[in-house]
Formats: sequence, structure tokens, C-alpha cells
Amino acid sequence: MNAAVVESFAKPPRYATFPEPTAGEREALVKVRAAALSNLVRGQASGSHYSSGSELPFVPGNDGVGTLPDGKRVYFIGPRAPFGTMAEWSVAAASRTILLPDAVDDVVAAALGNPGLASWGALLGRARLQSGESVLINGATGVAGQQAIQVAKHLGARRVVATGREEAVLARLGTLGADQTISLRQSPEELTAAFRQALEGIDVVLDFLWGPSAECLLAAAKGQGAAQGEPRVRYVQIGSIGGDAITLKADLLRASGVELMGSGLGSLSAAAIVEALRAMFDAQAAGAGLKIDVEAVALNNVEAMWNCVPPSGRRIVFTV
Repeated sequence: MNAAVVESFAKPPRYATFPEPTAGEREALVKVRAAALSNLVRGQASGSHYSSGSELPFVPGNDGVGTLPDGKRVYFIGPRAPFGTMAEWSVAAASRTILLPDAVDDVVAAALGNPGLASWGALLGRARLQSGESVLINGATGVAGQQAIQVAKHLGARRVVATGREEAVLARLGTLGADQTISLRQSPEELTAAFRQALEGIDVVLDFLWGPSAECLLAAAKGQGAAQGEPRVRYVQIGSIGGDAITLKADLLRASGVELMGSGLGSLSAAAIVEALRAMFDAQAAGAGLKIDVEAVALNNVEAMWNCVPPSGRRIVFTV
């Protein structure tokens, strides 16, 4: 079959032939129609993600859209290595497939999958967001962050605060539901002060950045030993575009109500991931109107497009 094939962790995948998969017991063979290019997929293909395999060659792609042998259209996630989703055929556990509503087309469904895991999985599976609570999204100008704004509002968030470095994109986030924006282009002292003010009434933080901005956020949550205790904040770490490591002083956690957790492959079970994504597709089919900017590209252009940097908020989806 034709596929994107990773032959070296140091080079982009190339369009080549690869053996076709066969389905084993409790598996589904999928004729692929669309698969999105996300930071997760890039990281796995470069060997730098914690979920990366070590054996070459393999087909990249963590999720996609296709049809089952009976013609039913599905979204599927977590294909069996070495058969990723960027190929004519893939294979995954039947329990990791979701029947797609007709109202959600192939390319949009593929594009929504990874940011859906980042937002629906984090808000439902980890933070357990309740209607009426408030959310701060650190790093809201990218694809996942923009989805998180919309999802938080859809789930009943009373107030959403969004941060980012791109001023032009920040200015547009109000149309997606952000009630307040904070520019990250400030000194650490100014940013910490801005965060301290914004955190008043915040119940959940979704952090797509980590790095210096996370240090400022966590510092802003630190109190002075108030008799009544500091407000509880469920801090969910999702991405690390801003840096893989931070300096975290022990007294910061003792002097705040921060509950630090992660959301991703491993911290969520496969069943919880599927449940969150099914809720997303059902909501979209019911008229949630989740907006995502998509660029569809034929899979045979994978090598040329792999390292392309699209505008903020746009997801490249390879079509087969």
C-alpha cells in the first residue's frame, strides 16, 4: 500500500510503499480517508515524544478517519504499530473506533481529534469541569487552545481567560468565547501580576505551554498563609511548547490551592479518551459548531509539507 513512511527519526516521512496490515482478534481494519498532522504526531515521528516507538520503519499518525469493511465511517485512535494512520490502510482495536455522524465530514473530524483529546479529555477526564466554573487557558492561540476556549464554553464555563503571544490572534479569541485575554509578551514580573489578578475566581487552568509562563502562573497562585486557605485551582498540564522543564519551589505548592496534574496518553485511559472524543463528535453533530481552520493536503505531499508551519489555529490534514 502507499503510505507515509518514517525511515529515520532525523528526516521527514517519505511517500513510499509499506506492507498492508491485517486485523487480528478484536481489531478493526480501516481504509483511511484522512489523518491530521499534529505536534504529537511530529514528536512521535522524530522519536522525541514520550510515546515514541524505537523500531524503524513505521507509518506515522495517531488518529484518523476511514471506513470499516462494512462501509461504516469511523474515527479511530491508537493504531497498532507499525501501522499508523497516514496510509491507505491501518488497524486499531475495535474499542478505539467511534462511528461518525453524517454531519461531521472526514477532514473536520480528523482535524478535531487531537485538539479534542487535549480539550475534552482534559476538561472532562482530568479537571472534571462543572458548569458555572471558570477556566484559564495558557497558550490559547494555537489549534488546541482555540478548541479549548470553545469546549469550555460549550461545557458551561462561566468565564474563560485566554493567554498567548500573538496579538492579532488574541484579538480574535473573543469571537470563540474568551472573556479576557492576556498577552504573554510582558516581563515575568508584569505577567505574574496579570496572572494574579486573572486567577481570582478561576477553578481550572489548562496549560498548553509550560516553561516560563507556567512558572509565572504558579507563582501568581501562591498565597501568604491565609487562615481560610487559598482557593483550589485544578492545574492541568497538557503541552510543553514553552519548554519541557520548570523551576518549581516546594513552598509554592504548600502555600497555594494548586492541584497539579497532567492530561495526555497515559494519564487518561484509552476508554476515557474514546469517551471524551465520542462526546465531542456527538456535540458537533448536535450543533455545537466547534470551529477549526483546516488545510487538506494529499498524502503524496507528506514529505514537502511535514515541516510546514501553518498560520496559528490551522491544522493540516492529509487525505488519502
